[in-house]
Amino acid sequence: MAEFADRAEVRVRAGHGGHGCASVHREKFKPLGGPNGGNGGRGGDVIIEVDPGTATLLDFHRRPMRKAGDGKQGSGSNRNGADGADLLLKVPDGTVVKTADGEQLADLTGAGTRYVAAEGGKGGLGNAALASVRRKAPGFALRGEPGQELVLVLELKTVADAGLVGFPNAGKSSLIAAMSAARPKIANYPFTTLTPNLGVVEAGQVQFVVADVPGLIPGASSGKGLGLDFLRHVERCKVLVHVLDCAVQDPGRDPISDLDAVEAELAAYAELTGADMADRPRLVALNKIDVPDARELADLVAPELAARGLPVYEVSAASTEGLRELTFGMASVIAAARAAAPPVEPTRIVLRPAPVAGPDFEVVGTGENSFRIVGDKPRRWIMQTDFSNDEAVGYLADRLAKLGIEQALAEAGAAAGAEVLIGDEDNSVVFDWDPDVPAGGVMLGPRGTDTRIS
Repeated sequence: MAEFADRAEVRVRAGHGGHGCASVHREKFKPLGGPNGGNGGRGGDVIIEVDPGTATLLDFHRRPMRKAGDGKQGSGSNRNGADGADLLLKVPDGTVVKTADGEQLADLTGAGTRYVAAEGGKGGLGNAALASVRRKAPGFALRGEPGQELVLVLELKTVADAGLVGFPNAGKSSLIAAMSAARPKIANYPFTTLTPNLGVVEAGQVQFVVADVPGLIPGASSGKGLGLDFLRHVERCKVLVHVLDCAVQDPGRDPISDLDAVEAELAAYAELTGADMADRPRLVALNKIDVPDARELADLVAPELAARGLPVYEVSAASTEGLRELTFGMASVIAAARAAAPPVEPTRIVLRPAPVAGPDFEVVGTGENSFRIVGDKPRRWIMQTDFSNDEAVGYLADRLAKLGIEQALAEAGAAAGAEVLIGDEDNSVVFDWDPDVPAGGVMLGPRGTDTRIS
């Protein structure tokens, strides 16, 4: 398996909430000392965090399924269950989190940046918390809610100040090796570099990160070669450096046509993704001038490139000629870009609570005398109910009636015996509605039973 991955699909599941406990305090001479069942623990969250020590998403290819800890069940003597452990997923700086449909959820940059990808389920209440004046000793407890489960797509966009772009074998990896302590694989054949390489470069007081982008050939933006996978690594770069091979032997290529071809791919990628890079400063490095014919070609095309307003540097990664000038030229542009950037504001958490005035549910007709109750509260209450306990089912009926569902069904034209569905479409609970059955929160029958339920 490769040692680098910049895209991964992972299925995450937050922890389920623990169930509440239905317990009654018992001691000598106090056979029924009152309810004392504790609440269930909260399920753990799935949290994605930027870790400076992580450079690849390869670990998610090896383990594509992750889940947080479940909350523990409550117990007697008012003991609450323990909360489930949060799951911390460490990702490289520059990771973008998306849904399986491509919707962007978070763009994580900066060490320690966090995003809660999936929230754990709430723990169920024990019967001690459910006790009231009318229901003094509940014979049931609420079940814990399930944690969120979803499929996430993680994409890495390298965080680098300067991006080296150019055709395969133009010498990008050689330049990084000559300018920094990075030691990428270098060989004399196309597509030697299959993964972006990063190197830290110092020029005077300026320190910056350089990355090369492999696989840029005509058609890269439409998936040809390696370009579609790696073009996104140039999105965050402050400056783009065109590395042009002046010693190329292909009769159909020259430095000018290579530059135009790469620029066309960058423009096509920007149109495809909306990541406009037209305003990024460009530099040109005419490489391999240690070869006599290449030096002549570089001298020939340099004036034309300069006429386009591009700073031109004639360099040789092999002999290091011209690298100092190129390095300081890149540092100057990067320093100017950093100075022009707006100050970084502290991270702020924006709370957007749901509108209070909005309806808690909606009654939707699904057929003749058939209705579906749509809403977050009824759906959650269904998940919390233990349907093997008649008293718990009666408590659910009382909650739904108090919310106004009984009245809403009558106003929607429901008749006795109407089919009422509550919950998710693929996992609904079906009730037969009877408007003559009373509801009002009064405990009917012994603990654990309800005389309204036949």
